[in-house]
Amino acid sequence: MDKYVGKKLDGRYDIRELIGIGGMANVYRCYDTIDDREVAIKILKDEYLNNLEFIRRFKNESKAIAVLSHPNIVKVFDVSFGDMIQYIVMEYIDGITLKEYIQQQGVLTWKETVHLISQVLQALSHAHSKGVVHRDIKPQNMMLLSDGTIKVTDFGIARFSNNTRTMTEQAIGSVHYIAPEQAKGDITDGRTDIYSLGVMMYEMLTGKLPYDGDNAVSVALMHLQLTPDSPCELNSDIPEGLEEITLKAMQKQPSDRYQSAQDMLSDIERFRLNPSVRFEYKYFFDKQPTKYVDAINKVRSNRTEAEESSKDDDNVRHSSAFAVILGVVIAAFLAFTVCFIIGLTRQTSTEELLEVEIPNFIGMNVNEVMNNSDYKFKFEYEYIYNKDKEINEIVDQTPLPSSKKKVKENATITLSVNSKQGEGEIPYVYGDDQNTAISKLKDANFIYYEIRTVIDDSMTPGIVKNTYPAMNSTTDFTDTVYLYVVGETADTRKSVPYVIGFSKEEAESMITDAGFEVEFKTVKSEKPKDTVIMQTPVSGKLNAKSVIKVSISDGEPQTSVQLTIELPKTLADNTKMVVRCEDDASEPIYLNSNTPKKISVSVTGTGIKNVEITLNDNLYAVYSVNFTKKTSELIEYYWVEETTTAPALVETQATTEIQTEATE
Repeated sequence: MDKYVGKKLDGRYDIRELIGIGGMANVYRCYDTIDDREVAIKILKDEYLNNLEFIRRFKNESKAIAVLSHPNIVKVFDVSFGDMIQYIVMEYIDGITLKEYIQQQGVLTWKETVHLISQVLQALSHAHSKGVVHRDIKPQNMMLLSDGTIKVTDFGIARFSNNTRTMTEQAIGSVHYIAPEQAKGDITDGRTDIYSLGVMMYEMLTGKLPYDGDNAVSVALMHLQLTPDSPCELNSDIPEGLEEITLKAMQKQPSDRYQSAQDMLSDIERFRLNPSVRFEYKYFFDKQPTKYVDAINKVRSNRTEAEESSKDDDNVRHSSAFAVILGVVIAAFLAFTVCFIIGLTRQTSTEELLEVEIPNFIGMNVNEVMNNSDYKFKFEYEYIYNKDKEINEIVDQTPLPSSKKKVKENATITLSVNSKQGEGEIPYVYGDDQNTAISKLKDANFIYYEIRTVIDDSMTPGIVKNTYPAMNSTTDFTDTVYLYVVGETADTRKSVPYVIGFSKEEAESMITDAGFEVEFKTVKSEKPKDTVIMQTPVSGKLNAKSVIKVSISDGEPQTSVQLTIELPKTLADNTKMVVRCEDDASEPIYLNSNTPKKISVSVTGTGIKNVEITLNDNLYAVYSVNFTKKTSELIEYYWVEETTTAPALVETQATTEIQTEATE
């Protein structure tokens, strides 16, 4: 038996059971006798009590979490750093790791992925705003609660963004999720976490890691050199917009990724509102061989036996494997640094470097330059947009080509590449006619626009009144700019006929005779079949050919039934509850800790239907409702916290399948 189980820590914490084994610490489920609550306590292993590096990391975790306060980040209640024992007291999370959930499900639906990733992004946005970079984002460090809530844990190798960089601090992290700059020992920031999150998204959507190999060093090299397979090729159900978000987060250059967690979250929200959205992100991948590969390969050849015996640290229960991999990775990149500096010193010697003419790259395709190993220059790229040039065409360079001026063969040349990346300022077009405004947009590199007609009796028809986004504001060149152009004046518009209560045929005749178009929709109603029960708009004046939307009755009598729903014992504030009867869903009802534990809701329908109750988009309960007899029967609860009256969670394969279908 573990030596701590059954003991009381500092006269306060009853240690109940060991629930996790990590590389440097074990985690126990405990009972806080003073605050009367269950807690999780992470205790540093005895063998590391005299190891200054592990003690530093352990203390760093408590400092990092202590400055954070977010519902998606594990809370810290207490810390103790004594000579004989060091521990951190955290909130107890009754759930499984996201890694375990991915392994159970194989592939997550895109809706599940968006729901979970959004929570992680909110947590990272908060952490980064406090100057804390996690640096070990992976599904093993995400706890998934039964209600679908994510908790980010394990800030053991986090650092504050204003800390001084050291090699040993940077070249660590889980190798399957490690960012290229972290693997090389370069400076890390919030964009490092975004890369790891992108890898995690890739795994959730495809069921596969983008890079996998025989040992840690080979996987690290893949992050540095290789481009991942397209997620859509592995799973055709992934929407293209979500693939674009994933790959943008996984760009090897930090400057090509999302620059903040909030930026990525904005695209996620934009995708959530419109799953068919396309962002049209394009990237240039540097496929030239990098000079540090040989140095790493030499280390590999000297350590083959050690690497073959080591395993990745994905399984936190094998601490010795983690230590071996960590040592190999750090040793490899330390060796790379030495070799790189030596090689750089040799290359920068004026006696060894040749002077060469500056080629003319203008007019070439940037991919031709990247893939030509004859060029010994260091290339940097800036992106502009010119509608008269081909995409990926090089339109300028610094320094310019010259037959007289020569440079060293490793000199840096900046190439200006024609791309739809970038952003600009929307021109001021108020008062311009439509054609002039469009011309100004194109001159400003905005090629996507749509015309929207507005009515303003004070302005001349055909004149631009406004734009969205607003004039003089900055937005991406790929965004659609909406031009609001004044249409016909009020005198030329026609009155909308009132058709509520008429039959479908009568309404169609009245609307078309008035010069409008009609769009019908059948809805549930007790009114006689095909009777108009609603129209939009009801009255007013519209331009000719405008569409009037009309709802007609399906003729089926509907009945209301009251459902009494027993809620979980505890509820987070702003818990969203939705009642769904087939395709009809209620407006969201927001609950909090003060909401009564039993509430009544009214549902309307016909015949016998299943009514689903969801909490925060997770299936909570299903009722069978007989609207004819006005009776209801609880079929099953699919998630509920511990309570003396409500059923417990039924952990069956059927439950998992139903939950998955609910998210889809």
